[in-house]
Amino acid sequence: MNEKTKLNDIIKKLGLGGLPSLKELKFILNINEESRQVLAEAARGLSLKAFGNKIYLRGLIEISSYCKNNCFYCGIRQGNAKAERYRLSKAEILSCCKTGAELGFKTFVLQGGEDPYYNDDVMCEIVAKIKSSFPQCAVTLSLGERSYESYKRLYDAGADRYLLRHETADEAHYGRLHPKQMSLQNRKKCLFNLKEIGYQTGCGIMVGSPYQTAETILQDLEFMKELEPHMIGIGPFVSHKDTPFKDFPNGSVDMTLILLSVLRLMFPKVLLPATTALGTLDPQGREKGILAGANVLMPNLSPVGVRKKYSLYDNKICTGEEAAECRMCLRNRISKIGYEVIDCRGDYGIKY
Repeated sequence: MNEKTKLNDIIKKLGLGGLPSLKELKFILNINEESRQVLAEAARGLSLKAFGNKIYLRGLIEISSYCKNNCFYCGIRQGNAKAERYRLSKAEILSCCKTGAELGFKTFVLQGGEDPYYNDDVMCEIVAKIKSSFPQCAVTLSLGERSYESYKRLYDAGADRYLLRHETADEAHYGRLHPKQMSLQNRKKCLFNLKEIGYQTGCGIMVGSPYQTAETILQDLEFMKELEPHMIGIGPFVSHKDTPFKDFPNGSVDMTLILLSVLRLMFPKVLLPATTALGTLDPQGREKGILAGANVLMPNLSPVGVRKKYSLYDNKICTGEEAAECRMCLRNRISKIGYEVIDCRGDYGIKY
């Protein structure tokens, strides 16, 4: 069987809801440029069928750089004494939302480290105020692991979606990325709890994270198939100079694009961002992500003064005009590749 036929057979298998074998995954992760384009075209076709040429925006508000965890890859880990710490007040968060609403955003993503300051009372008050002030907008939270009761309270306060990257579905690999106090079992439990409560739920991984292999990636695909998430966030691993993984190489843009296409083929209707990390490693990374099957962009609405402080990895894009850019530069860039940024909530399962 020649490579073209082999690739087409795998694309067909994925499109029918199948999982690749380990041999097939290893093959597809090492295809050449011509084959990557064939794969991307197949994924792009499914994305166009599900969403048209529409790209959904989410306004990212990074609410805190404090975190109680010590994940080995993360620049805001508790053990990083050099990290610049901040947390936004309720008024500052609402001001970001007001700016975003004026720019046309219909979804706000409140993301932060696992900061105990933002307990249920504080977060429920913030979420409820956002929903009452901007009733046409969705609220996505990305605040790490919490109890079932906490997730339920936040959902009842008005939160619509929750992003919680599982990072890896392999137990041994998870242990090499995280301190002993953290467990993959609890991370998975949180994701299933979120789905049960009714959130549009998102998981995801870093592509090229330390010690990652084709075997661990296959386990990720298997777990995602079991979870059936509404959103999947993947981006290349980017090292941070003040973490234990400072000397590990960054993940591959090409491999990230391949996996974006694989995920689009496996989950035709999933909400799939072209991440900031892609744009960090490649100036055209976000456009390439869309052409590989992604359909979501997450520009930064955080106050300009804190954007560089939310340093998960080195050299993160955090230009002062990024939010305003959504109305001009970003839309023009997306238009040049044949897509249109639209102002809508971009909910799972709805074609706008």
